Amino acid sequence: MARSIDLAVIPGDGIGPEVVAEGLKVLAAALPQDVKLETTEYDLGAARWHATGETLPDADLERLARHDAILLGAIGDPSVPSGVLERGLLLKLRFAFDHFVNLRPSRLFPNTATPLAGRPDIDFVVVREGTEGPYVGNGGSMRTGTPAEVATEVSINTAYGVERVVRDAFERAAARPARKLTLVHKNNVLVHAGHLWKNTVDRVAAEYPQVTTDYLHVDAATIFFVTQPERFDVIVTDNLFGDILTDLAAAVTGGIGLAASGNINPAGTFPSMFEPVHGSAPDIAGTGKADPTATVLSVALLLRHLGREDEAARVEEAVSADLAARDTASPRTTREIGDDLARRVAG
Repeated sequence: MARSIDLAVIPGDGIGPEVVAEGLKVLAAALPQDVKLETTEYDLGAARWHATGETLPDADLERLARHDAILLGAIGDPSVPSGVLERGLLLKLRFAFDHFVNLRPSRLFPNTATPLAGRPDIDFVVVREGTEGPYVGNGGSMRTGTPAEVATEVSINTAYGVERVVRDAFERAAARPARKLTLVHKNNVLVHAGHLWKNTVDRVAAEYPQVTTDYLHVDAATIFFVTQPERFDVIVTDNLFGDILTDLAAAVTGGIGLAASGNINPAGTFPSMFEPVHGSAPDIAGTGKADPTATVLSVALLLRHLGREDEAARVEEAVSADLAARDTASPRTTREIGDDLARRVAG
């Protein structure tokens, strides 16, 4: 196992720098003393765009490609037109680095709020395809701004792209105790893409007899996320459906303030990127009110991706213990939560 980690850090906007600082603190506490953590910070986000008009220059993209992994805080600012940073930075990174797996674990931790009655046992992971679907930018408009405007967004689904994310999901399902995979799509209406997904899952399933499979239309899946979330183990779905489902998953497991994610290149040809799901929350930036837990859980995903399972488990156990002991009547600052988590991880 490598004795060093070369980490690119993009603190980003709003509360991003604050939560990233605590994530790095916990990461350092989790690593053995003989493992060197090297970090390189990148000034990317709203401030860079305002200063230079750049989102992600090719020179920065080339430098980022040389790192082992990327830790991202948050991107977004109301002073930047919608879509500029999302398409010019986040999606550009995902496509350039072939992050075809967007990984979103969903777990109901102790002492966390859920709108669901009875506190069901929720512990599933969504494997969302990250480089195809309607987010590829294949579309356009004509007669724009007139009553006759026509706008299109084309969803791209390739046999190659679908199969590789389906295989990744099967591998993850085979490694979990329940060994269950659910495909979520809408193949009764989206018949072309839907049947490509369903046929691929059925074909690959023959190679994983230990994994049981299930299919749900996306609208039915949203119902079961609320009424029977314990039925899910590993979910595989396309880019758009995955984007929607994972936010609903966060809502029933404590909110997006606890939601971690990984944009994964499973082949390791480019660095994978790990980030909290929440936004930049400019209204509380600099106040010390931001909860860094989602960033810390993203650090656990980063460690697991780099093969450091023991360290990842320690981080997740520290988060679980910290949440169980929380007293909402005595809120802590961003830094205090990070300090407490680092102490728990260090033992």
